[in-house]
Amino acid sequence: MNYHRYFAADRGPVETCVVGTGGFGRSFLAQGLRVPMMRCRVAVDREAEVAARALASVGIDPARIHLCTTPEEAQAAFAAGDFVAAGDLATVLGLPVEVVVEATGHPEAGARHARLTLEAGKHLAVVSKELDSVVGPGLARLAAARGVVATPVDGDQPSLLIGLITWAQTLGFEIVAAGKSSEYDFVFDAATDELTSNGRSIAAPGMAAHLTIGTRPAAEIVAARAEVAAMLPQRAVPDLCELLVVGNATGFLPDRPDLHAPIARISEVPDLLAGRTEGGLLAGEQRIDVFHCLRAPHEPSFAGGVFVVVRCTDRETWDMLAEKGHVVSRSGATAMLYLPRHLLGIEAATTILEAALLGASSGGLDPRPHLDLVARATQPLPAGGVLAMGGHHHTIEGATAELVPARALTPDAPAPFYLAANRTLARPVAAGQLITMADIAVDEGSELLALRRLQDAAFFGAPAQS
Repeated sequence: MNYHRYFAADRGPVETCVVGTGGFGRSFLAQGLRVPMMRCRVAVDREAEVAARALASVGIDPARIHLCTTPEEAQAAFAAGDFVAAGDLATVLGLPVEVVVEATGHPEAGARHARLTLEAGKHLAVVSKELDSVVGPGLARLAAARGVVATPVDGDQPSLLIGLITWAQTLGFEIVAAGKSSEYDFVFDAATDELTSNGRSIAAPGMAAHLTIGTRPAAEIVAARAEVAAMLPQRAVPDLCELLVVGNATGFLPDRPDLHAPIARISEVPDLLAGRTEGGLLAGEQRIDVFHCLRAPHEPSFAGGVFVVVRCTDRETWDMLAEKGHVVSRSGATAMLYLPRHLLGIEAATTILEAALLGASSGGLDPRPHLDLVARATQPLPAGGVLAMGGHHHTIEGATAELVPARALTPDAPAPFYLAANRTLARPVAAGQLITMADIAVDEGSELLALRRLQDAAFFGAPAQS
């Protein structure tokens, strides 16, 4: 596909606004200076000064950055061709921006930004997977009703994986599994017998015996590696959250609520994430999962990339492709096709252009709430305690995450993970129990709850208000 043809348009650059200037938002601002058909002169963060610092950090002359607290100030700065930094999205929605990029990572704030954006008739690019996991299909439907789109964003794994899945389906591949590598590799140094992940190292002398799969059964090698690495985290909430977005876009489902998440060499993925009849771990097809990339210090990373495992339907063809270096399973029954990258805001412009120029989403054609990400208590949680969300991965202390079939939010329904986040517990929750809607106190003023009720009404026939 020739991107110049796909995005051909006789018009000026697409004007955008980014809300949240952390890692993704800042990289989007930096690349926005270089994309010929896109500009980003408007940045919003919790304080205008934070947004201004992000703009300055990518090389914008501070003299051209205006701290704006009113729509009139924003209009004047924008009209002068300068850059706008604001502490509230409402301040800048009157500007001639076509796409708002929501990248705060905060579900409640993101819900407000989504509502304001769609009410203003602008396209919404949803970077915040936390928001998407609770109300993504509902946002897509609300946007369509207003003649705009709400879309996941290229540069993050969900959009890239949806693209890879639909590419494979277009070409007629039989997809056994689809997924991504986890954010952090498992790097084994044979010289020291240490295993390192996310800056943490443990002694792992047993890993040397499990570095290659050989002829061993998939379940055996996966269990052995997991035991050696038991002191390192092997499940991450963001991985489940991102795969939920893919599941809602494609209908693909997890094989188990917490995923298999094997520690695997790149070359082993089509062996491990294959059907059990093919020697793999999976009970069915069209499954979503994640793997932790096991490698030596000098070996390349999968870099948080995405993959599909496909069935090798013509042996002669796949024998030829294996000779050319493609990753084919030891049985020859399955192969992995992959993109070993995700570039955050650097490659988000393809989604922005798709929305503004083509009125199309980078996500599913008809996203539906197939899955919910929910929280299970890992320790007794007392009434009155707060399910505080924190850290780089936006986790909840004392709770883990699972993927379950989505349902309307009745009192006994499991609470979506990021709707429960930062809520006070109305009653105690025992260790091992799912946290339900009746367990948490949610203010009726919650915009996230309001959007979820609209989604439940649209897809499950539930009342829009309780």
